[in-house]
Amino acid sequence: MNLSERASIATAKRIVVKVGSSSISGANEGNIDKLITALAASRARGCEMILVSSGAIATGMTLLSVETKPSDLPTSQALAAVGQSRLVARYQHSLERFGWVAGQVLLTSEDLAGEVTKINAKRAIDRLVELQVLPIVNENDTVATAEIRFGDNDRLAALVAELVEADALVLLSDVDALYTAPPSSPGAVRIDLVPFGEDLSKIDAGDSSTGFGTGGAITKVAAATYATNAGVDVVLTSIDQVEQALSGQMVGTWFVSKR
Repeated sequence: MNLSERASIATAKRIVVKVGSSSISGANEGNIDKLITALAASRARGCEMILVSSGAIATGMTLLSVETKPSDLPTSQALAAVGQSRLVARYQHSLERFGWVAGQVLLTSEDLAGEVTKINAKRAIDRLVELQVLPIVNENDTVATAEIRFGDNDRLAALVAELVEADALVLLSDVDALYTAPPSSPGAVRIDLVPFGEDLSKIDAGDSSTGFGTGGAITKVAAATYATNAGVDVVLTSIDQVEQALSGQMVGTWFVSKR
């Protein structure tokens, strides 16, 4: 299915939504309720929802009073182990308002590289959806090493969207759209629509500006490019506009997929 117009997303069969660490961690922890409310509204319209959520390490940092993101792998793995269960618990607490159950799915890049493990991952996610469960996908940071990491959850979200044959991918961050340069830069221009195949190499996308995230707009552009090549339309917007994006309103940046 190709969603040629934004309004079509309101009637999509299956949507993958990705949210970054900075949008749901620390002072922004309250955004989880906002996100789940929006996902539940889409579900009520008959859409199958899959959530890709960062935040395990960031949540672990807060719980263990670690102020800066660690550079060594064992500490990152330990923080993820502590933070992942609390993160899913927070989601479950919010989901209970709608009688919805969370299902945790942790993946490494090896899982989506091997044919057998890839098929198994798809079957598991499909079955969770059939059982009216919200799959919450994250990188398995506790066991992932530099050699088997996705690098960022934007890429993971694009791969999951392709895997589960989603109609659309919604990438959420703390920025409302894609700009020609970081929004705070003089002369930065907002981009509302990116036709398929558009050359975005001249955009000064920048990197993550928070102490939690692992990538900025540049990783989202790369993920959107991958997803649109796989036939999945993409919306890039902020978590504050997630409900509007899922209902087909003119928010964020719309990346048109390959037909």
